[in-house]
Amino acid sequence: MSNVYDEISNLFPVVLLTGMRQVGKSTLLEMLKKDGRKYVSLDNFEDRELAKTNPILFIQRYDPPVIIDEVQYAPELFPAIKVYVDKNRQNGQFWLTGSQKFSLMQGVQESLAGRIAILELLGFSHYEAENQSDKVIPFLPNAKSFHSNMSQEMDLKSVYQAIFNGSFPRMLVNKGRGRDIFFKSYIQTYIERDVKDYHGIVNNLKFYNFIRAVAVRTGNLLNYSDLSRDVDIDMRTAKLWLSILERSGLVRLLYPYYQNLTKRIIKTPKIYFMDTGLCAYLAGMDSPETLEAGYLTGAILETFAFIQIIMSYSHNGKEPNIYFYRDDDQKEIDFIIEQNATLYPIEVKKTMTPTLRDAKNFAILAKLQKPIGDGAVLCLRNSPLPLSDQIIALPILDLA
Repeated sequence: MSNVYDEISNLFPVVLLTGMRQVGKSTLLEMLKKDGRKYVSLDNFEDRELAKTNPILFIQRYDPPVIIDEVQYAPELFPAIKVYVDKNRQNGQFWLTGSQKFSLMQGVQESLAGRIAILELLGFSHYEAENQSDKVIPFLPNAKSFHSNMSQEMDLKSVYQAIFNGSFPRMLVNKGRGRDIFFKSYIQTYIERDVKDYHGIVNNLKFYNFIRAVAVRTGNLLNYSDLSRDVDIDMRTAKLWLSILERSGLVRLLYPYYQNLTKRIIKTPKIYFMDTGLCAYLAGMDSPETLEAGYLTGAILETFAFIQIIMSYSHNGKEPNIYFYRDDDQKEIDFIIEQNATLYPIEVKKTMTPTLRDAKNFAILAKLQKPIGDGAVLCLRNSPLPLSDQIIALPILDLA
């Protein structure tokens, strides 16, 4: 991501880095800054007040090049930034961070269209956790040429340990120590600072229970009726609260693939938590062993694969065209990546001995009358294994 960020900064006067809290946005920009670039955080109430009430004076005090952290707290800055960049016409002047991606978009689109690049930072991928981030490329199945980058043997325990740890940098640096305290504090801070004050949530306990209800449904079809019933809220509130989790980057929706593009946004999506460690904590799993043996074992493995695929693109400044597939007979393919009008199917299986049968549903794509690329079965093997001329089994830790 650092190389991508430098490249984008040389092309746009403003770069906005979004993402969940605690994924390292501020740390990354602090590492990249040079040439006397200033840093200011709107977590500081005095600076926040100045940015909101007198944004021109704020920019005079913290004149570019500058990093403005947590910019979502002062959207009043955007028009003043526009005036500055239009007058000075230099790239890389403003580096902004914000943990409320979608709530930032309205101000950005109104004031900074054409002047700003928006990048999303996710947590650490498995390769980054292993200090191999230079090997991360956007994932696409290739049955004929796939070189493993894994530096360690993989087994059931190591896979679920990685899933249990999640992707927050602090959790990985601390090797899971202080896990419960970290996640408890994370959720409390998230509700108090990102949700309660800015979205009018008045019942913290119900919202917390809602987050937990979403966590145990990771990897499943979204059902607002079930969520509403379990948390004792109406469906309208459930939709609002889920949109808040989306805006915060805690969850993503994955839509089914249909040839008619407009149908992709009206069919039932699947929901994925974007950190498996936080998801496991909210689901009450207190060890990798209980996570692996419990009711979430398959869904959390699929969630992990989804996150790693997304990361492989995001860390290269890209966004994958990724979907799932389900036909009228309820035959499903976990993921489909569409690239250059070609469909690449992917299945996730909790097995060390994959066979071609694990990819049997790939055949249903033939009725779509579109080019079908190579497919992959992501599993617990230690090394790639061709299953056919067009299908390969890959280690699930070998994605990003």
